Amino acid sequence: MHDFRYKSGKLYCEGVSVEKIARKVGTPVYIYSKKTLRDHYRKLKDAFVSVKPLICFSMKANSNLSVCRTLVREGSGLDVVSGGELYRALLTGVNPQKVVYAGVGKTEKEVRQAIRARILFFNVESMPELELINKVARSMRRRADLCIRVNPDVSAHTHHYITTGTEENKFGIDFHAAKALFRRAKDFPNVRIVGLHVHIGSQITIAAPFKKTIKKVFSFIDANRLDVKYLNIGGGLGIVYDKEKPQSALKFADAILPILRKRRGLGIILEPGRFIAGNAGILLTRVTYIKKARRKRFAIVDAGMNDLVRPSLYDAHHTILPAHAKKRRREVYDIVGPICESGDFLAKKRRIESLASGDLLAVMGAGAYGFTMSSNYNSRPRAAEVLVNGGRFSVVRRRETYADLVKYE
Repeated sequence: MHDFRYKSGKLYCEGVSVEKIARKVGTPVYIYSKKTLRDHYRKLKDAFVSVKPLICFSMKANSNLSVCRTLVREGSGLDVVSGGELYRALLTGVNPQKVVYAGVGKTEKEVRQAIRARILFFNVESMPELELINKVARSMRRRADLCIRVNPDVSAHTHHYITTGTEENKFGIDFHAAKALFRRAKDFPNVRIVGLHVHIGSQITIAAPFKKTIKKVFSFIDANRLDVKYLNIGGGLGIVYDKEKPQSALKFADAILPILRKRRGLGIILEPGRFIAGNAGILLTRVTYIKKARRKRFAIVDAGMNDLVRPSLYDAHHTILPAHAKKRRREVYDIVGPICESGDFLAKKRRIESLASGDLLAVMGAGAYGFTMSSNYNSRPRAAEVLVNGGRFSVVRRRETYADLVKYE
């Protein structure tokens, strides 16, 4: 599952103790395992080998250049949702024909940037967006390929903030509107509709919503006799944060490959993010104070909601482990940060070995939607990022300084 393990009571990432990284780099710090990133990508690739998919890592999960470059060198494409992510993607050396571009709010500048880069295609989410892409492509004397993102109105059985495939969500086009769009395709001579795209949510632990979605898409294709080259089935595969029992890549593939194999010649695209990066990273933080109240015990640490917002935003659970297991008695803590918000916490009512000032804690499963969602709230410099490769580690993003906070002001 990942390469963070105890050796003689000390937590290691591959062959490097996280305490050593803290001494050299400081805290808070994100630590990623290169081996885990590669292994998770290969598991998905091997599971779907019979349909030869294009796997496009979702950069919104983790857009660090070294992380993305690691996957690109394994053969991965990239899924981007902004001009900034496309800029980053091109810096990794990815083949632009392995880049797909999603997002509901692409601007004219971003569309022009992507057409100029010759990406594989856009995932289009509305008629006005299609009209804009056609207009920009015409002005550039080019033709842009695109997939229509359909909203299948399928519940993903996940947190409502990360459900994206129901009628109440802003994403995609319902089947009726998509049908009308295909009928009007000839009105847009500078774009070519090459496929369909679906993405129903994130942290999905069962195959049933995916199966239902794909069947609905194929029914739509058949009913309208559509000639499409690609089906992009999105991402959303869940991982273990606590007691979840998500499907493995192999079980997921076993569940949906029988449906996909019925469509020989259709290019299959996957957009995993969390599945590859989530358990490949941790956030390492140091205890600053232990504060005892009448009814609670607080461990105040140097990482806050600006560093990892998921617990505050989603009430998300992350396992928290001591960097050095000392076999102390266990006590219950709220593990909180230094931010001036009551919602600033990493965990509540967590039973863990008795803590003292200076202890290091590893927030597990922080490789996806961790640093990418971090901020400078309370004028806090963002954390450093470290990539471990066997017995060595490298700082792949330096810690911000106070000067960084004001350099644009």
